Amino acid sequence: MPWLQLTLIVDRGQTDLAEAALEDAGALAVTLDDPADDPLEAPVLEPAPAATPLWRRVRLTALFDDDDQGRALAESAARALRPQCLAPPRITPLDDRPWERVWMEGIAPQHFGRRLWVCPRNQSVEEPGAVVVDLDPGLAFGTGHHPTTALCLTWLDAAELAGRRVLDYGCGSGLLAIAALKLGAAAAVAVDHDPQALEAAADNAADNGVAGRLRVLSPEQLREPSERGPVFDVVVANILAGPLVELAPVLSAHTKAGGRLALSGLLDHQVEQVSAAYRHAFALAPPETQQGGALLHGYRA
Repeated sequence: MPWLQLTLIVDRGQTDLAEAALEDAGALAVTLDDPADDPLEAPVLEPAPAATPLWRRVRLTALFDDDDQGRALAESAARALRPQCLAPPRITPLDDRPWERVWMEGIAPQHFGRRLWVCPRNQSVEEPGAVVVDLDPGLAFGTGHHPTTALCLTWLDAAELAGRRVLDYGCGSGLLAIAALKLGAAAAVAVDHDPQALEAAADNAADNGVAGRLRVLSPEQLREPSERGPVFDVVVANILAGPLVELAPVLSAHTKAGGRLALSGLLDHQVEQVSAAYRHAFALAPPETQQGGALLHGYRA
């Protein structure tokens, strides 16, 4: 069914109040994002779940049913919140579409490194020697279009993966784990706290013919290294700087001596903070950077 979309822009300090007011007004869903038309805002690529937005101004988008009652609720909410808004509230119709799939329209296959390609499932790659990951991310983050994901994929394409065991921590769609398997890794474990991510990773692995070599686990299901030590030759984590720092003991413990580590999802200015959390256990190379994103990599000492 179609929807009505109420859009508000408020100061960051008014965000919690406005969000609660929209929910109390009967909004079916409320999302927060960066007002893209504000040149003063420094973009935050992916705020942590439940974290306070870092933007000075926040755009709230609330959905209501597109009927008489829904319009009345949206208009009432707009009037009540108008004094807190930095721009006039807007109510617009929104056609019902499979929004989790809309991103795929017009997206072309992407090339990483020498031979790795990521291809939306409805397209194909005709390139001699290409290693192709067919991807339907479902509702999970991870398409290859984000700069830090691109850095990870390029790094994997250049890594020696034949026969290796890989851990993809914070796997999202499973893209990195599946790419590693198609590049020659013997086995991979994909870990994520989001059940939808694990479902998407399992489905993508099946579609790419590597389901038998991939396990999907929640963080709680990832067992501590046994008495024989860690089993992973390669550990990748493309998440955020804060969680990467917190996870340093976990990721270090799961990397074999001499094993390789790749960390991304961080910005240029966060490199030193994350490096400091891993230097005690890893010999780190100079970071790779792309469009403001950075990738740290090195060997387990």
